[in-house]
Amino acid sequence: MWAGMDPPWAAPVEASFKASVAGSGEVIVRGHVHGVLQQACRRCLEPLERTFDGDLTMVFVDEEDFEEDEDDDGATRVIRASDKELDLSRAVREEVFLAIEPYVVCSPECKGLCPGCGTNLNDGSCTCEKSELDPRWEALRKLKEK
Repeated sequence: MWAGMDPPWAAPVEASFKASVAGSGEVIVRGHVHGVLQQACRRCLEPLERTFDGDLTMVFVDEEDFEEDEDDDGATRVIRASDKELDLSRAVREEVFLAIEPYVVCSPECKGLCPGCGTNLNDGSCTCEKSELDPRWEALRKLKEK
């Protein structure tokens, strides 16, 4: 189920779900997924492991009864069910992928990479010459100084 997922899991994933049938024929699946993801810091690209804990709620409806809901608040996701047997693997994978924090940093103090040479500035300074900044950014620089 998780093969080829990006970012990959660093350890086995724990998942538990409970399904119930609503009076209208919908199947409501609620559960929790816990695991450790291997991600890269957004600033310095160093690998790091992040814990993922997510509660999921999915509503499966028979494909014949499916209607698009324009007022969906995003809290639950309605999924078409074409068989009388539910395969949760694809739906759970999609929900987890959407819930993963895409922009992680190794620490708030991370200095990132030098835009000139690519040196990790957390490990030390680079030897790039600091060139004069583009004058088009002057208005933003003045705002920052206020």
